Amino acid sequence: MTRPWRIEFEGAYYHILSRGNERRDIFSDKDDRISFLDTLGKMSDRFEVEVYAYVLMDNHYHLLLKTNKPNISKSMQWFGTTYTRQYNIKHKRNGHLFQGRFKSFLIENDEYLMHLSCYIHRNPLRAGIVSRLVDYPWSSYPIYAYGKKSPEWVYTKPIHSLLDTNDKHLAYRKMVQSYSREETRIWEDFRHGLFLGSQKFVDRIKAKYLTENPDVEIPQKRRVLRDTNPETILMKAAKVLKCDTDIFLQSSRISESDKLNRDLLIYLLWSTGWYSNHEIGNLFGLGYSSISRRVTVMKSKISKDDKLNKRLTKLNSQIKV
Repeated sequence: MTRPWRIEFEGAYYHILSRGNERRDIFSDKDDRISFLDTLGKMSDRFEVEVYAYVLMDNHYHLLLKTNKPNISKSMQWFGTTYTRQYNIKHKRNGHLFQGRFKSFLIENDEYLMHLSCYIHRNPLRAGIVSRLVDYPWSSYPIYAYGKKSPEWVYTKPIHSLLDTNDKHLAYRKMVQSYSREETRIWEDFRHGLFLGSQKFVDRIKAKYLTENPDVEIPQKRRVLRDTNPETILMKAAKVLKCDTDIFLQSSRISESDKLNRDLLIYLLWSTGWYSNHEIGNLFGLGYSSISRRVTVMKSKISKDDKLNKRLTKLNSQIKV
């Protein structure tokens, strides 16, 4: 498995996400959730990591963290290994509990911290688990919104301080309620699958943490260095193929030749290793599982069809992926 690129520095903010292996549950009972939070607190103390927000779902979790040392990889590796070991011993099982390595997204500043905390806390509502967030006990929302007693390792002050009012709890409740209208907007500033922030923020990170010769084993580095967003590649490739990308969203009325072009473009984006199936699917109005199937079929076609293989080679050479 290609290791993900981790940008680490003192004072960095991260949105952390990790799912259960094969999307299975990572908690079997209440005690597992308590153990998870206890381990999270120990990680915070041991590695000087400030936990700003958290939510525990059935098969995944979200964290909003600040590292006071450049150690997010070390911290989360210890956390994942420790919780998995405890879970496996208790439930008499072996093997991986989480699906690969955790995902981490670097956050720019206060504005994004506030919005991201709202996004994280609204997870149980979006999933339809509860109709009122206060009824969900496995998140830091009750601490922020109602002043519930907080563990020492949950740092609410940085986000509460952004609310210009004396009643921080009421203001935060209103913020989360109103955020339902803003929920999709936060991802407009989600860049390269790594950053949540402005382009200036990305440029600063590139200048400081990227070399001119990025590690070829880490596609995320190549992607950021070359500033290759999928829409740009798709537009250039469609021009080479002389096809209209708008037609691809009309899946029920697409011709066979357009289907072939669409699936070739899907394969092209997938083969770069820079984009997730979900990101590619969003461009074509398809689900991530559909992308996986189409990639498998196209890979087989390319291996058997010289003409199709040449078209792919032409695409790669002309748009310089």
